Amino acid sequence: MRKLNMLAAVAATLMLVSGLVQAGGHGAEKALKPPPETDYVAPPLPEGYVPTVFITGANRGIGLEFVKVYIERDYNIIATARKPEKAEELNALAADYDKLSVVQLDVTDFDRIDALAAEMEGQQIDILINNAGISGNTRAQNFTKLDYDDLRWVMEVNVLGAVKMAEAFYPHVRASEMKKLVVVSSSEGSIQGVSSPRTMWYRTSKAAVNMAYRNIAMAVKKKGITVAMVNPGLTDTDFVAGLPKKMLRPADTAAQDMARNIDAANPQITGLLWNYDGNILPW
Repeated sequence: MRKLNMLAAVAATLMLVSGLVQAGGHGAEKALKPPPETDYVAPPLPEGYVPTVFITGANRGIGLEFVKVYIERDYNIIATARKPEKAEELNALAADYDKLSVVQLDVTDFDRIDALAAEMEGQQIDILINNAGISGNTRAQNFTKLDYDDLRWVMEVNVLGAVKMAEAFYPHVRASEMKKLVVVSSSEGSIQGVSSPRTMWYRTSKAAVNMAYRNIAMAVKKKGITVAMVNPGLTDTDFVAGLPKKMLRPADTAAQDMARNIDAANPQITGLLWNYDGNILPW
């Protein structure tokens, strides 16, 4: 029975990825547009200023690769994990790089978020990257066989957690020099890109977080804060574990692409969903 269950899970994942590949990776990528032109020039950083980046879900996958990107840039890095004691590679990086701090945080634990924000009062955060997220149980997202508890869990992590982080750490971002608030989203959250049914809960959560962050962008624009939603593309992470590598984008490449798009985002073009290639996705 256990073997049959494993086979069923593999088959469901293969069906999911087959749909993604047939759609050209993600359907919304067919309607990409270049970002609007702006005349924005970022003010120079004060002499000796070292930017700080805060990354959730940094113990593996894209989050860990973000850490490596900003180590190369010699930033101060605050990296969170639900179970830091088990984040072996992240801890090894912290042992070698004294500007990297590993902090315990579960984005569904609002009391912990508030406590951490209070502990960090006065700490500037130049780039807040809300990377923590889950895909949910693929088999629980098929219409007529939907598991609504799975929806609640996916929404709690992918939407409520990301919004709560933005609100709790807003003062820290506002106090910084670069003032960037980011969420790792997906082209699967593009309503325009839907041409076949799959991963209803995951898609719903990404559409919801896109809308939430668009609202946040409008709310904080006058404060000079830039909001960006960034799409990594179909990336080699646990979400698609075991699939042929040729179908997937390397996680380090995805993180580098998103970091470049975070750089390009500015207050004049805030609240956009950036594709990994630097174009803008419909949503």
